[in-house]
Amino acid sequence: MPDLGFAFTWYGHACVEIESRAGTRVLIDPWFGNPRSTKAAADVDACDVLLVTHGHSDHLGGSAGNGGDIDALTIASRTSPAWPCIHEMSLWLTGATGTPADVMGMNKGGTVAARDLRITMVHAEHSAGDWASGPALMLDLGEPVGFVVELENGRRVYHAGDTDVFGDMALIRELHRPDVAFLPIGGHFTMDPRGAAKAVELLGVSAVVPIHHGTFPILAGTPDELRAALAARGSSHVAVVDPEPGARVG
Repeated sequence: MPDLGFAFTWYGHACVEIESRAGTRVLIDPWFGNPRSTKAAADVDACDVLLVTHGHSDHLGGSAGNGGDIDALTIASRTSPAWPCIHEMSLWLTGATGTPADVMGMNKGGTVAARDLRITMVHAEHSAGDWASGPALMLDLGEPVGFVVELENGRRVYHAGDTDVFGDMALIRELHRPDVAFLPIGGHFTMDPRGAAKAVELLGVSAVVPIHHGTFPILAGTPDELRAALAARGSSHVAVVDPEPGARVG
């Protein structure tokens, strides 16, 4: 197991908690209601920075258009984190939810300082609309994004959110130099292991954590398939870190 320079816990699907060496906790795409999660949203007792890559319910932790509990909001109500997010999501958060989080509206290419970290928003190739059944319309919480998080020790972590591989991941490598990438591999809604192996090549990371797989049978890509795809590209040196949900690494 390589020394990543931080600790993390994957709670299934795209839900990841990162803990820096300084003790700062970053929670990304907090859908704790997913079938593989070992933790409930109600049990999250600390969150310094909250990041949601897009407005789909399986990343926000509930449907913004249909009401009910939303994991991201219930966690924010208890922990009051900094919440950098795309502009349209920030309008919804400040205008409709009353969240006590420190909402920081931004957009792709922007970087903000949040709790001694640097958060950069980057492109993702996906969709982001949500169905609002009451008024029967589509709710737009902004385009999907990924995030590069620079920790206090200089380590840079890229969480891609939901995305297909895209050529401009080479620009993420050039401009932001991520060390570790959290990449979806499930297929169907995102890239599969073959696409993720190409993404690793474009990003130039030394370690990859596969996410967004195994939640449902349709998300069929596996970490072993990612290893095989990396080997086929001559990238067997890249570490594939694939703990069971709920297991802390680092």
